[in-house]
Amino acid sequence: MSEEKENSQFQLTDALLEQVELLIETQNDKELKQVFDEFHYADIAEILDELNLEQAMYVIKLLDSETTADILMELDEDNREKVLKNLSAKEIAEEVEELDTDDAADIIAELPEERQQAVIDQIEDEAHKAEITELLTYEDDTAGSLMAKELVKVYETWTVAGCLRRIRAQAKDVKRVHSIYVVDKQEKLIGRLSLKDLIVAKSEQKIADIYISNVDYVNVNEDVEEIAKIMAKYDLEAIPVIESDDNKVLLGRITIDDIVDVLKEEADRDYQMAAGITSDVEADDSILQLTKARLPWLFLGLVGGVGAFLIMEGFHEAFSKYAVLFFFTPLIAAMAGNVGVQSSAIIVQGLANDDVKGSINSRLFKEMLLAALNGVILALFLFLFVWAVQGKANTALAVSISLVVVIIVAGLIGTFVPLFLDKRGIDPAIATGPFITTSNDIFGILIYFSIAKLILGI
Repeated sequence: MSEEKENSQFQLTDALLEQVELLIETQNDKELKQVFDEFHYADIAEILDELNLEQAMYVIKLLDSETTADILMELDEDNREKVLKNLSAKEIAEEVEELDTDDAADIIAELPEERQQAVIDQIEDEAHKAEITELLTYEDDTAGSLMAKELVKVYETWTVAGCLRRIRAQAKDVKRVHSIYVVDKQEKLIGRLSLKDLIVAKSEQKIADIYISNVDYVNVNEDVEEIAKIMAKYDLEAIPVIESDDNKVLLGRITIDDIVDVLKEEADRDYQMAAGITSDVEADDSILQLTKARLPWLFLGLVGGVGAFLIMEGFHEAFSKYAVLFFFTPLIAAMAGNVGVQSSAIIVQGLANDDVKGSINSRLFKEMLLAALNGVILALFLFLFVWAVQGKANTALAVSISLVVVIIVAGLIGTFVPLFLDKRGIDPAIATGPFITTSNDIFGILIYFSIAKLILGI
């Protein structure tokens, strides 16, 4: 692995970019290497993301595989895909041989199926090849797909002196040693080893006498979101992965940097879903891709708008007698949508953090009380405003009562829908977007005119 450089103050400036582009154009390889030698590989990736493909490939070919392997992992996904397309199977194999097994498997998994085997065949390290091949067999979004095979493990039968010698040998292949795991003769995880206990122990002592049996672990088929919750709850930097709860054979470990990537991907996906985007897209994607991602929810909004029109058309008599009702329609629809999104967002966040406890009924009752309180406060203000402007108490009462009922219903819908979706195994994040807004708009308008018609005797 390449040596990590501290570049916390790195800033990609136009001057630096122009300097790099000039050095590439003049093929001044020596000075170009000197420039890149000052930066962390993540900073170099940031520079390459701003270059065109031909320039990026020039740098990739120039630098050694030990450095470019790490750079590849930090590149923007679209740019990495383009770079990999321009590398031969042998060149990609040389890159992945410098990476930990989890990162190497991620790179290979991004390749088309016909190229994956070609790259694997070019990997010279047979042990590394076998471990990568194993990782590629696990389902996406499971511990197996996220774990690395590199770790430090010791056997309970070893002495402290022998353990220290073997740890030094193992640590050469591990970028960061977060934990030392203890296994029995059957390779089953039985505990962990404290560095402090290891250092102060006598050389002839057995590991069985000093290891800690209490150790957190996950099985290889565990969902990555559950793993993230476990590691966050117990502040773990790494967690071992076992074959199954019945067969605790130690297979690998998951480190916190991988979990951070998972959480970021989940947050990005939930944010897009809440905004009404059905698939993972970026600003630089093609117009066709962006259209496919946005159109379904936009169509739902259109259907909702048509529904609202039909509802309002059914109350044309109310409009003819009380035209002022029309002007409060946007207010009622907006309040319904806002309250629904607020309620659903809080529930979705609670579900993600595993903070939502109790039954659905108790949640709905609490939301109803909260919505009623907010609704009454807002309705009192609205009543005074309408009365002052229109001078008609019955109109003010109709609009105000409608607002209270609409807020309560919107809050209940915003609470119930994500809880219901979660119970059915569907991502509740979709409940924070246009789905809630559109449905609450329709219900809000229907409730508004129904109550107004009843109170005003239309």
